[in-house]
Amino acid sequence: MASGGSAKGYALVGVVVIIVLATTGVWNPFPKIWSWINQSDPIAEGVASWQTAIGGSPRSVTITGGAVVVEYRTSIEAYGITAGVQLWKSDADWAGVAGGATDAVVVVGRLLTKGYEVLDPATGAVRRRDTQATAVWTYADAVLDLRCPKAGECELSAWEPRGSTPMWTIGTPGIGFVLDAANPDLPDTRPLSSERIDARAAGPRPLPNLLGLPGDGKIEVIDTAQGRVVQTRTPGRDQRVAVVGSRVLTVTGEARDGTCYYSVIAHDPPNGRPVWARDALNLRTADNGSSCKQEHDPAGGDEVVLGVDPVGRPELIAAHDGRMLWRGDKGQAVLAVDDRYALIRTEDKRTLVGRSFGRGKVAWRRAVTPTVQAALTPYAAVLAEQKPAKVIALSPGTGGVLAEARTDAKVFAVGPGGLILVSGRDMAYLPFGASPAR
Repeated sequence: MASGGSAKGYALVGVVVIIVLATTGVWNPFPKIWSWINQSDPIAEGVASWQTAIGGSPRSVTITGGAVVVEYRTSIEAYGITAGVQLWKSDADWAGVAGGATDAVVVVGRLLTKGYEVLDPATGAVRRRDTQATAVWTYADAVLDLRCPKAGECELSAWEPRGSTPMWTIGTPGIGFVLDAANPDLPDTRPLSSERIDARAAGPRPLPNLLGLPGDGKIEVIDTAQGRVVQTRTPGRDQRVAVVGSRVLTVTGEARDGTCYYSVIAHDPPNGRPVWARDALNLRTADNGSSCKQEHDPAGGDEVVLGVDPVGRPELIAAHDGRMLWRGDKGQAVLAVDDRYALIRTEDKRTLVGRSFGRGKVAWRRAVTPTVQAALTPYAAVLAEQKPAKVIALSPGTGGVLAEARTDAKVFAVGPGGLILVSGRDMAYLPFGASPAR
């Protein structure tokens, strides 16, 4: 017992000595101790080119212009894509990224405050300021902003990402409320989502031919090439209107006999004539049930919409002309789709099929686990597997492996050279060509 008491006494004396040395500045081991305790585990050990601690849980991450732009709730940060070194930081409540490799910009603003700033992604320098806009949409080739000086009187302007004067400005009557912040929702297609791959991982998409601007119970359909309103649609109580590619889709859901009967009609503005129509086509605009209350945009990607026929078979349809691009069997599931490809899981949930719309046939097949998640981006098809947890980037056209890592991290962004993984407060870059040692 005495020896035990002596040991405790020596330990107490040692702690007191260390505290005295630390407080007098002679020697302070605590920072190194805490650094060791807080040291993060590797996100993708052996394959990530870099890993860095970030300022919190991100709302979005975008790879653009040689930088990785990270959006938080109240700030924006940018990191270099080569080594993950922080380039700059800015206080902002919202952000959007526009442009491509040579003309990328970051648009930032404050909630409840009119205006925005256009920043250089590499330096954070302000390239342009606006003091009146209330909402901004960012695309791969344009920035759109909306200003409403009076209720019901608004203007929509389109800018080149690094432009100093608008490409066009139009009046948009009938906006009964003010859209705000970055990329407020518009009536278009709703991308398929998954937990392990962020819905915005593909980055900004090109400005579509038509946009629908909602307000006051109406939808103003805008030709983005000419900068003019080409049609005004007023949906009925049992209707949902979505602007998809170069068509305006009107989905009608009628409650009858304890179920919901759907029909879809596509119009071509500005003449307003119907181009195609389909009865008994469910575009997943309503939740399950017989109320037929349509609260969602059609599921799909870009100009392709995902439907279900009356017997439960999934269908992929070209919004432009109503062509059926693919019809599956009950039990098959479309995990991701865009204008070029679809990723389809087979009925037994053991195989993922990459289908090419351009070739009109299956481009590749890959064995997967039943819980696989998937997304399509311009640069890669991304898969997130569980048990074992891993992330795989594939060529959308061939199914060839671009990168692979054993990790349970979430994929937040995909760029031309690789993808960004985030786990907790750590971010890592997985370049294409990286794969774990066998």
